[in-house]
Amino acid sequence: MRLRAILILAIIAISASAQTPELRVSLRELTGEATKNNPDIAAAQKRYEAARQRPTQESSLPDPMVSLGYNSVGNPLPGAGLGRDELANLGLMVSQEIPAPGKLKLKGDMASKEAQAEFQQYQTVQLVVISRLKQAYYRLQNTYAATDLLIRNRDLLEKLLQVTEDRYSVGRAAQQDVFKAQTQVSILETRLVKLEQERKSRAAEINSILNRAAGTPIGRPEDVKPKELTATLEELFAAARQNSPMLGRDRKMIERSELAVNMARKEYYPDVTLNAGYYFMGGMPPMYEVRADFKVPVYFWRKQRAGVSEQVSNLSQSRRTYEATDQSLRYQIQDDFLMAQSSARLMKLYTQTVVPQGNLALESSLSTYETGSVDFLSVLSNFTMVLDYEMNYYDEAMNYALALSRLEQMTGQALTD
Repeated sequence: MRLRAILILAIIAISASAQTPELRVSLRELTGEATKNNPDIAAAQKRYEAARQRPTQESSLPDPMVSLGYNSVGNPLPGAGLGRDELANLGLMVSQEIPAPGKLKLKGDMASKEAQAEFQQYQTVQLVVISRLKQAYYRLQNTYAATDLLIRNRDLLEKLLQVTEDRYSVGRAAQQDVFKAQTQVSILETRLVKLEQERKSRAAEINSILNRAAGTPIGRPEDVKPKELTATLEELFAAARQNSPMLGRDRKMIERSELAVNMARKEYYPDVTLNAGYYFMGGMPPMYEVRADFKVPVYFWRKQRAGVSEQVSNLSQSRRTYEATDQSLRYQIQDDFLMAQSSARLMKLYTQTVVPQGNLALESSLSTYETGSVDFLSVLSNFTMVLDYEMNYYDEAMNYALALSRLEQMTGQALTD
């Protein structure tokens, strides 16, 4: 009867936490802190803010040039011969380069597309950082849940070991049964050590993402599970095409490359530099000069034609990059979608079928062990089998959450909240 009492305690302990209350931390709090403090997000934001300043620069006229000079007659000193010789003067000239019509607008539009691409990159970095944080959070959550389970089962196994030692002392159990139980307790200890190392690693990862000092206490994650995945695969594909900043950035780069092709064709048109000058002649009437200098693309077959070919190739490369990104996203979305579906089904099987059946098998083996119909190895095997099933459930719950976190990153759609 003592063994049956231990079994009842085991089943109750597996389904209820025996841990004392401790500091809890929510994913929402960590997400807000990461958005404000993560250096990768801050760097991407500054790159975007810097890129926003370029369109006005690129669409502005080149800075004018002001020239001051003099011509002297008789000696090199300024003003020598001024008012006596027609060649002596003090002059001021202003020059302004004016690109061919349409060039400045194209340059501004290209810089604007680059800024929009940087904004998409900024959003990509945000999604990547938040996804990393969520995955670390769910892994940390798994270490706590698995540790609780192992500690409860270790304590119960130690009680079972005590019963076995008592039975051995009166000749009702073999010595090897005691050794097997002791070995199993040691195995649980090794698994607890590994979980402790994993917990510290995940806490360090979260501190790194949050830009905190190393060793800052994290606290225990809240016992929450991501919501059920109701979106279909096609809906996720559509969400990625519409919301994914990775695809958005590639689209902006295609648009920028199209403008670059037009800009390269504009290079066939000459730019002009307007010059205006005033020359002081002393007592003689002043002189004025107005001049237009044209930059003639006489080497177009070596420069402008090659420039157009270069930008056409860049446009083709941008389109292929978009196709490659789209294909990669579709594969990763499908892979994580299938993983989430599989993990969800396995979680249901473990909770509704596998674990209850394992508990029944354990109870049955304990009953027959008391009558001597089965040996202790069968009881221990059933005990560890139920433990492994429970551990597998927590692993699949973690895999499900990780898959949804990665799907969020790729589709830009909230799936875990």
